[in-house]
Amino acid sequence: MSPRKKSSSAAADLVVVANRLPVDRVVEPDGSTSWRSSPGGLVSALAPVMRANDGAWIGWPGDAGEDLEPFSHDGLSLVPVALSEEEIEEFYEGFSNDTLWPLYHDLVAKPSFHREWWDAYVRVNERFAAAAAEHAAEDAVVWVQDYQLQLVPAMLRELRPDLRIGFYLHIPFPPAELFSQLPWRRQVLEGLLGADLVGFQLAGAAQNFIRLVRQRVGHKTHRDLVYLPEGRRVQARAFPISIDTAGFEELAASEPVVARAKQIRHDLGEPRTVFLGIDRLDYTKGIYARLRAFSELVAEGELGDDAVFVQVATPSRERVDQYRRLRDDIDRLVGRINGDLGRIGSPVIHYMHSSFPREEMAALYRAADVMVVTPFRDGMNLVAKEYVACRLDGDGALVLSEFAGAANELRQAFLVNPYDINGMKTMMLQAHRAEPKELGRRMRAMRKTVSENDVSHWASAFLDALTEGRTEHSKTTRPATRS
Repeated sequence: MSPRKKSSSAAADLVVVANRLPVDRVVEPDGSTSWRSSPGGLVSALAPVMRANDGAWIGWPGDAGEDLEPFSHDGLSLVPVALSEEEIEEFYEGFSNDTLWPLYHDLVAKPSFHREWWDAYVRVNERFAAAAAEHAAEDAVVWVQDYQLQLVPAMLRELRPDLRIGFYLHIPFPPAELFSQLPWRRQVLEGLLGADLVGFQLAGAAQNFIRLVRQRVGHKTHRDLVYLPEGRRVQARAFPISIDTAGFEELAASEPVVARAKQIRHDLGEPRTVFLGIDRLDYTKGIYARLRAFSELVAEGELGDDAVFVQVATPSRERVDQYRRLRDDIDRLVGRINGDLGRIGSPVIHYMHSSFPREEMAALYRAADVMVVTPFRDGMNLVAKEYVACRLDGDGALVLSEFAGAANELRQAFLVNPYDINGMKTMMLQAHRAEPKELGRRMRAMRKTVSENDVSHWASAFLDALTEGRTEHSKTTRPATRS
């Protein structure tokens, strides 16, 4: 690491450091390019507070090799960080998504451990840390996001010890037995300990982190605190992320979405029950098992002749072999199910491997009677919350994996073990047959939860906790014994 850098003249009081910038490049018909704001709750939650605090967002613009100057978009200051084609392959597709992603998701797929991928991960994290050090004002707050950048907090603290640094992990954090397989486990833990506050989706993940720091790094801990030798304290806490609830409710109530939802049901043949799955095409999402469970219910006559399943699988990481194989497997499964059980003009499963805008997603949520969200492991799963937000009439059923973080909050869902095909069939059938009164009771409770805990509440809670600790930044209090 180089010595401490001074902040730039256009210094920001709040800096968000994320793998991607909150914009997507758009190529116009005349060949010119422009930027469009990316959809997502994180951007909508942080944009107002960033504008109010002269904020800057540091991230990769999405293309290989291009070294862009900082620019402004929609009132936000954006600082691009360039990645080469080799770094995209080794840092992003390799270490981030073929090492950390499967490891952190309970080894649903086997992680790969390659030293050159780790070297790329270190190199890219250093670049992000240097950008944050350059653009943060004196005593600024820096919020680092997610698993791609776990080394940034410690690197940034070395460059800029004056900063207040937070880190948030959007995906699960594994138990010690799994995390300990990582050859660079200590380096990752020490990277995270550069933060003042480390946030997780669930309390259990924060506890996993504290336990690992005590076991693998040897620091003293007490409850949610880690005590470092230099006298600094690091807090690890749960901050369950959420959605822009009001935005989804407004969208779901709009005339075009209401009309589109009716059209979707008409195009499906006005079935009695529409089951819906919306996921990134990822092996952690449990799409294959879910479709098998539904097809068996159809084959056994449990759903009658009046139920269909709409599955949207958004393309994801298509240059990674495991994702290409998953796509082929699901393509074959859907073809086999529709070949065995469908009729001319009436497939059992309507499968779409494509991305849709928020308006179409909201229409699908409104059109569906039963939302099926069955990941093998998920940090939160915002699709479940989006469905609940769009059920303005308080109807509909949510079948939800107990291994999604959302299950901790949406306890009135029909909870399932996605590894148990028969159990999944039972719950899908219960949701299909449930009386309107029961569905209304469940949905009203879930809507209350999602309304009271939206993404703005999440962002405020994290930033408040991060800045509240500033006055205690130099405390040296330590527990008498390890706990």
